[in-house]
Amino acid sequence: MAPAILITRPDPSGAAFADQVRARIGCAPEIVLSPIMRIEHCGDLPDMSGYKTLIFTSRHGVEAYLAQDGTCDIPAYAVGNATAAAARQAGMEVISCDGDAGDLIARILADSPTAPCLHLRGEHIASNIAQALTLAGTETHDTVIYRQIEGQLTAQALSLLQNGQPVIVPLFSPRSAQLFFEQTAVAGPILVAAISDNVRKAVPRGAAQRIETAEKPTAEAMLEVIVTLWNSAKRLEGGNPAK
Repeated sequence: MAPAILITRPDPSGAAFADQVRARIGCAPEIVLSPIMRIEHCGDLPDMSGYKTLIFTSRHGVEAYLAQDGTCDIPAYAVGNATAAAARQAGMEVISCDGDAGDLIARILADSPTAPCLHLRGEHIASNIAQALTLAGTETHDTVIYRQIEGQLTAQALSLLQNGQPVIVPLFSPRSAQLFFEQTAVAGPILVAAISDNVRKAVPRGAAQRIETAEKPTAEAMLEVIVTLWNSAKRLEGGNPAK
């Protein structure tokens, strides 16, 4: 059986990433979309008059901030290029740290931007950025402006996982990894593309036949991992195991 690809990212990011996968692989892989979470805006912005620097760690944060008519004239930092692009499209002046939370913290501390800073974030976080920056001497607050609501795998996704074929599963956060494996009873081999070591660690021991971690926490790096897993699975299908 040819490998399939199961994408669990929330829409519209999931559908956009599926298009990138199709373009990158250069054939017509079976791709199933089954968001494991949905994004819901919540809370209110604090009084913004005192904040001098904004911090975004996902495009969802940018979108939720703009949905509340957040001002675009405060300088900002973004964890990666996709988040930065969403902010720039809205007219914001933003620096992309092109990495993960550690890279973001390091860049902000190196730049010493005008404080206080405000991290506009989701309800669930992998790293407490505001605390880390404040303890290092850059006063930073945070506010929750969106939630990641748990969803259920679709019947199509569950059927895919039960039919015995290899399934490549890109996972973009520790919480999505946790939710996915809580809902999964797997009959075939699962090949995980993890965006970070934190995601890799969230995969239960023995739950995946293979886990590959992206070199950088970016969509492009994830595409490279998916191609690696795809080619490996195709070689195994053809009776030529990878050495």
